[in-house]
Amino acid sequence: MTPDQTRSLIRAAATLLVAAACYELMARSGIFPRALLPTLPKVAGTLFDLLADGTMLRHAFYTLYRMLTGFALAIVVGLPLGILMGRFRPIENFFLPLTSALMPIPSLAWVPVFILWFGLGNTVSILIVFYAAMFPMVLNAWSGVRSVNQLWLRAAGAMGADETALFWKVILPGASPFIVTGLRQAFLRSWIAVVGAEMIAASDWGLGWVIYDAKEFLNADVMLASLAVIGLIGFTFERLVFGALERVTVQRWGMVRAAKG
Repeated sequence: MTPDQTRSLIRAAATLLVAAACYELMARSGIFPRALLPTLPKVAGTLFDLLADGTMLRHAFYTLYRMLTGFALAIVVGLPLGILMGRFRPIENFFLPLTSALMPIPSLAWVPVFILWFGLGNTVSILIVFYAAMFPMVLNAWSGVRSVNQLWLRAAGAMGADETALFWKVILPGASPFIVTGLRQAFLRSWIAVVGAEMIAASDWGLGWVIYDAKEFLNADVMLASLAVIGLIGFTFERLVFGALERVTVQRWGMVRAAKG
């Protein structure tokens, strides 16, 4: 682990500890009933019990399956579409108005419609994630391709680079900061979408479902334990997956220095 990564990890741990301390003070202050605002030891005990009997792991598995499936579909469709929009004006003219019209519609607003079309279950949750994640990818990839320095393109073309070489050697590296940002935004929107969809459309399994079900019985400790799992998974993906992706693309290609200078 590099010194920068160590300092970043320490800062993240300090922030989380401060937030936990503030919550614990609030929980023990008596402002809210203990049943509605349980202490951290109570939440930790509930989380341990749910992990020990496998219940929480199964909920997390179903949520991750729905979220990652929809997210992968959004990558397959959204990134190529955004790149094509940035490279070819007719494609941009056709899809940009459609994207601009659909993106402001909240993904959860489609849940009742999708339930009518596809019924309850995994399909609705996956499609909601796909819808939520696709537009940030499309718009960021489009913006990234359009932001590539035209001098780089002309220089590569003058040296005989064809469209394939331009894409891999110039366009993709130049657009990489925007693409990685789009992936991060899409991932965050995916979590919002999948948890919300599970509250409405899922049956029996999923972190969103267990939060909604626990609310019916005032099991705040179960709700907070589920939220802690969501936060932990998101933090892990941000640090391990997207951090590594940024190092092997944006930093490797020198796009951080290019953006600053």
